Amino acid sequence: MMNSARKAIEKLYKDRCSVIEKRNVTDPVTKKTDFEQVTVLENQPCKLSFSSFPSATDGNNATLSQAVKLFLSPDCSILPGSKIIVTQQNGTITEYSNSGKPAIYASHQEINLKLFERWA
Repeated sequence: MMNSARKAIEKLYKDRCSVIEKRNVTDPVTKKTDFEQVTVLENQPCKLSFSSFPSATDGNNATLSQAVKLFLSPDCSILPGSKIIVTQQNGTITEYSNSGKPAIYASHQEINLKLFERWA
């Protein structure tokens, strides 16, 4: 039963994502440790979901906030703070970072995203 649910959800994956982590790397010659961007997942099928909701008003100016969520296979391991580059079906490419630990289910996982600003 879970296998059929997972297959049904994965049919919705029309987008693709790549995941980049910032890792400590030590140069074997100089022994100096520095950070390096390492691609840990590439061209992974996924689905990007957007939802808007009203946020607190500032006087008479109501604003809308947008929540972005990524759906993908529960087999993927994505660490908090990773850069996630999503290529949507329409060709739009956007860089995000995950804002915490993913919610992992038997059929999929959900990751709340925010626009990538810089490495922490």
